[in-house]
Amino acid sequence: MKPTVFIGVALTLSRPIAADWQFKSRSDLAPPRLNITIPATKDVEKGYLFVAPFAGFPDTPTEQHGPRQAGPYIFRDNGDLIWSGYGIYSIWSTNFQASRWRGKDILFSFEGDHNPGYGHGHGHITIMDNHYETIRELRAGNHKLVDKHEFHVVNEETGLIQIYQPVARDLTNWGGSTEQQWIVNSIIQELDIATGKLLFEWASLDHVSPDEAILPLNPGQAGSGFNSSDAWDYFHINSVDKDSDGNYLISARDACSIHKINGTDGSIIWKLDGKDSSFNVPKEAKFCFQHHARFISQEDDVEIISLYDNSAHGTEHGGGSEVHTAPTSSGKIIKVNTTSWEAELVQAFFPPDDLLSKSQGSTQTLPNGNALVNWGSSGAVTEYLSDGTPIFHAYMDSDYLGLGVENYRAFRYNWTGIPNEEPAIVALRNEEGLTAYVSWNGDTETKTWRFYASTDDYGSKEFLGEATRTSFETSIRIQDVNIGGISAEAIDGNGRSLRNTRVAFVEQETKPGGKPTQVSIQKATTEKTIVKPNSRWEGYGILKYFRSFTNEL
Repeated sequence: MKPTVFIGVALTLSRPIAADWQFKSRSDLAPPRLNITIPATKDVEKGYLFVAPFAGFPDTPTEQHGPRQAGPYIFRDNGDLIWSGYGIYSIWSTNFQASRWRGKDILFSFEGDHNPGYGHGHGHITIMDNHYETIRELRAGNHKLVDKHEFHVVNEETGLIQIYQPVARDLTNWGGSTEQQWIVNSIIQELDIATGKLLFEWASLDHVSPDEAILPLNPGQAGSGFNSSDAWDYFHINSVDKDSDGNYLISARDACSIHKINGTDGSIIWKLDGKDSSFNVPKEAKFCFQHHARFISQEDDVEIISLYDNSAHGTEHGGGSEVHTAPTSSGKIIKVNTTSWEAELVQAFFPPDDLLSKSQGSTQTLPNGNALVNWGSSGAVTEYLSDGTPIFHAYMDSDYLGLGVENYRAFRYNWTGIPNEEPAIVALRNEEGLTAYVSWNGDTETKTWRFYASTDDYGSKEFLGEATRTSFETSIRIQDVNIGGISAEAIDGNGRSLRNTRVAFVEQETKPGGKPTQVSIQKATTEKTIVKPNSRWEGYGILKYFRSFTNEL
């Protein structure tokens, strides 16, 4: 009897209790496993989740905290990985987003050093194309370092960044001793992305007095001023936006206020909330220690903005006491009227689990009217209908790796990824037969994988079968056959070939925690027969990859 190829159904059920060995074809990748507590409904906006989670707790000799591979990621709503940027954006990365530059889709992220004690970053912005190749690195002008908090593309041409610049000043009027003479000058810059040319710069100390600080110099929760690394961060800009009139919107976290800045002379047009508000702000519209202020609309004397209201502040390394101004954090949409000088809460988005994040966070309004709220140091993300109903909620990792996990901002975007790197493939044999596994990090276009047996040393191959791509990794099982190598071909939704893998030579499978599987290989004495799948062959099946998610953080 001639040996035959059998394509069978393979079900992979996994409980997220470990970070490693999620993918046979990419055993080097250990992405976070999202802990989804409210599965996405049909009403979520189209697109993928863009996040960059990292461990909020430091590792110790006896404890390790997750995620084990901190970095930028693209996920589906069900937690399935699209792209891992681990090791691509290096050192420490955050504020991972998609945008457009000069008519082309891009990815960008901050990468550099992170000072968790005061929430500062020092580095640059790295921009990639949709092939995941670096096309630009953007640095601050005037001999300064880009901070992690902001990079925002304006009109597909320029980028807004933010800088924490320590300067020496006499701080005795604000309680500083002769040894406490350092303060942070919060700076924004607008840069031409193509050339890096500085187009506009604004500095807080030129326009805003330290009198507006909510957090005092002493006891030092915003810095004690003893040296340049401990400078008093009285203002703490963490977001910048620009409107069609050329004016800027900045979020000053440690002043609990939003400022609109004249884009010509830098003068302050208005202030929202804080100690010197231009508007009357009702209780429900008030906010404090906020992040991510964005213009939504402007018409005549009415302007609508979104923001993330932390209502909490605390040092990342645990020093000092936390400050709370509300029971939970929230996403907010606020309307201001520059004739009546009244502010009004349009909508608030409250967390399903009463989360209160002492740092970080974002609120993204989506094209279909939904809102995506990221809970910062609480390590969770929620999508809402416009009326505030949650229709998706997930934590950034699971089980012990989810403890203390944090994520600065989260976004949802439509994205088309076509990696330059070739797909990864591995072929493993055990007592049940032979299984080939294939994946392509960052690919969004493959709909079907076709598998081929290598028949000689000259590149000849025979079709084995195909499997619908339903997850990051796709596999096909082959039983009772003597095959030396397997390759795969990526096919898009129109039947077009995208890329071929190399030939993967069959390896003996070793399962972690056990001895290598012993397999008796029967040598074929006659010509082998390749059975190709067709509509009448009942043995043909497609791999379906499943995960089980825990509902406990």
